[in-house]
Amino acid sequence: MSQVCIATYRSYDDRADFHKKALSIAVGLTVGSWTELPEAKKAEMEKHLGKVLSVEVHEPANGAAGERYADIRIAYPDINFSQDIPALLVTVFGKLSMDGRIKLIDLDVSENFASAFPGPRFGLQGVRDLLDVHDRPLLMSIFKSVVGHDLANLQEQFYKQALGGVDLIKDDEILFENPLTPLEKRVEICMEAARKAQEETGQKLLYAVNLTGPTSQLAANARKAVAAGANALLFNVLSYGYDVMHELSKDPEINVPIAAHPALAGAFYPSPHYGIGASLLLGKLMRLAGADLVLFPSPYGSVVMPKEENLAVKDALLSPLHQLRTSFPVPSAGIHPGLVPLILKDFGTDVVVNAGGGIHGHPMGTAAGGHAFRQAIQAALSGTPLLEAAAAEGNEALQAAITAWGIKEA
Repeated sequence: MSQVCIATYRSYDDRADFHKKALSIAVGLTVGSWTELPEAKKAEMEKHLGKVLSVEVHEPANGAAGERYADIRIAYPDINFSQDIPALLVTVFGKLSMDGRIKLIDLDVSENFASAFPGPRFGLQGVRDLLDVHDRPLLMSIFKSVVGHDLANLQEQFYKQALGGVDLIKDDEILFENPLTPLEKRVEICMEAARKAQEETGQKLLYAVNLTGPTSQLAANARKAVAAGANALLFNVLSYGYDVMHELSKDPEINVPIAAHPALAGAFYPSPHYGIGASLLLGKLMRLAGADLVLFPSPYGSVVMPKEENLAVKDALLSPLHQLRTSFPVPSAGIHPGLVPLILKDFGTDVVVNAGGGIHGHPMGTAAGGHAFRQAIQAALSGTPLLEAAAAEGNEALQAAITAWGIKEA
């Protein structure tokens, strides 16, 4: 079968015949039954039948209860579902997700299925081109404590972040449409602050405004934001659905990068026994649906994802995938300047260093928080130890950051 999507599951059971279980999944999620069908009907239904590709059983060395599992790969014919991510997920994991301890850990979609998805409009290289930054990691800053603030306060906070030399500023994901900071006004005053800061720094900046509202109004709201001057969008993909982002990303009137936020991801990936693997949930599917940048929990800070999973997400965003552009990895949460060399060691230079408290909580103020990160990035790129760089003239911001948060080694 050439036009198939291949799902990989990890199923836990102390006693199951995993080969039998795999066959029941392949049949049950496609034709429903097989042995009971007459031969003529089998010939007709063959093209719809799921096929077990492999079953790798892992027996626990010490015989520990609950540790026996199998990795099962099953091919699902494309003819069974429409070319959209919801149809694919319902097919391969809909009712199966409720059948005991089983986790969907990967999906390899066919060239035929992928052909319906243009993927990221800009991708990693396109975002670099917009910012004219090609030789270093990007730096993103996050609005903090903005719920209940008015436009003047929002603009002042934006301006201070922009003065710090950040490349991107994103809304807090919980900043929704409200009378104090309505979408179009928010975009106008923040982009005005961006222009003012650029006059001083000479640096371009993207503002990812949070796209919210009823699903039926999202595209219209996005167009309003772009018309008001927005040059990027933030989108809570798992709340609204991959297919919604797919529709937004391919809309010719919404011609700005989309940053995908991982809100709700913790309901899907952390358990070893249930849900959807992080590299699929926050990697492949986000990229397929059109995310130009993808935020996900870092392995270092306050919302920790195990490093192995973290780097698997990065690989899913950057590895070749059906001619799709790559998406910018944005490891997030708990990031401070003392982590920068470790981030670059783990992620390379094609990464967005994303900070909230590490910028706003800087002892010398928000702008100094951005400067400290830029100084740390420059030091890491040149191979200069942070303590040495911090002692250099003009790097007082980095010194203050290290005093406040320290340096984390590998």
